[in-house]
This record gives sequence, C-alpha cells and structure tokens, in this order.
Amino acid sequence: MAGCRYCFHVAAHYSLWQRDRPQLHQANVLGTRNLLAAAQQAGIERTVYTSSVAAIGVPGDGSLGTEAYQSPPERLIGDYKKSKYWAEQAAQAAAQAGQNVVIVNPSTPIGPWDVKPTPTGDIILRFLRRQMPAYVDTGLNLIDVRDVAQGHLLALEKGVAGERYILGHQNISLEALLALLSEITGLPGPKTTVPLWLPLGVAWVEERLLARLGYRPTVPMDGVRMSAQRMYYDASKAVRELGLPQSPIGGAVADAVAWFREHGYASA
Repeated sequence: MAGCRYCFHVAAHYSLWQRDRPQLHQANVLGTRNLLAAAQQAGIERTVYTSSVAAIGVPGDGSLGTEAYQSPPERLIGDYKKSKYWAEQAAQAAAQAGQNVVIVNPSTPIGPWDVKPTPTGDIILRFLRRQMPAYVDTGLNLIDVRDVAQGHLLALEKGVAGERYILGHQNISLEALLALLSEITGLPGPKTTVPLWLPLGVAWVEERLLARLGYRPTVPMDGVRMSAQRMYYDASKAVRELGLPQSPIGGAVADAVAWFREHGYASA
C-alpha cells in the first residue's frame, strides 16, 4: 500500500460449507484486521471496507433490515455471516480509534462477470441448465453489480467515517426472480415449491455423512437454513446520502444470462 492514498478492501472468502470455518475466520476476520493495520501504517487517507448485509442479519419481526439494525452474532446463520460480522466489528473498532474507515454492506449483486459464480449466479445457471425442478419460498434483495461498484466510489467520496451503508435495491421473492428469468430466456420456470425440511434433509445427509466418504456435497446446510428467512433490506440511506444508483434489476439479470451463455457456463 506504500504510495497509495485510498484502499478498497473488497476481498473475502465466501463459503457456506461448515468445513470452511477456519478459512473463513483466517481470511475474513484476521485478514481484515491485518489489512486495516497495514493501511494505517502506510498512511492510507481513507479505507472503504466491503462488509455485507450478511453481517447485519434479518430482523425477527419481518421488517426491512437497515443500517440501524444489528442481529446478535449468535443469531446469524452460518460461519460466513459470523465471520463478516466480526470483520465489520474490526472495521468499526478501527474507525472508533480514529482511522478513516467507511463501511459498505452490499446485498445480493447480480450481473455480468460472475466468474465463480456467486450463489445468485448459481441460481441463474441452475435455471439455464434445467436443474431446478422446484424452489423454496424465500426472497432476497438484488442490486446491479455495477451499481455496487459505483457505490464503493461514492462511499469513498461522500461517506462518513465509521458509518455503514447498505448497497441494495429491489426486494424480490425467488418465485418472482424465476418468473423474470423465464420472461428473459423464454424457458419455463419451476412451478412447484418444496417444504424447507426436504432440501435441509438432503443437505444434512450430503454434508454430514456422504462428504466423509469422499462425495462432493451440492447443497450446503447453512444455505438452506438461510432460505428460511426473506432477506429484505432498505437501501434508502445510501440512495439519499451517497446517491447510490438504482438501475433496473431486469437489465442486470438479462446481462448475467447473456454473459453466462457467451462464456460457456450455461451448458450442464
């Protein structure tokens, strides 16, 4: 970081597999502490730390999550969410100690260049590959990934040190997202919902039993447990104070579909 004015700490280890707990703590918590210390030592003027709405959690009363809400860490589902919570605590502690740190909390980015892919990209791929015969009744907050990138730059320019900003846009049910995918692609979407216990049982058998025999599990238990909650958020603070763009979600989904198809992801 020597010679740099600003730092964007975007890196993290993302995994919903319970076996990855040590890596999640190492990369997300200890990595964040180390990076913030290095930024301080290098004289970085401002650091924008990429947290996640995962660190905020979901209000138990069904209301929208905001920057003012904080789920107790023991109520956060899975080691990934817990690691992002403790990493954000490190960022807030640094800010309270006088370091110029602004925190952004993206919701669920969607769009092109989803190389890994993300879990949301995986939903699109399962749809395109005709590997989704049914779905769970859940919901999430989507935002065009390019708006998330712009939100980081706006946080650098306009954010208040020590504050956090949800970078999100549209709350949408999984059913509505699948209907949108069907409209964009012309492919029929799944019509059947499944009770939560069914994928949870499959995930438990795969992750707890078959994985020990060398089988590569396909459904993480923590991912299924998360789907029991509608992960809806209010991004009005970032829109109001930063000028966060709110590009139409349909365009982002269409661009994601096109990118996956152009780069050979869509075939099973």
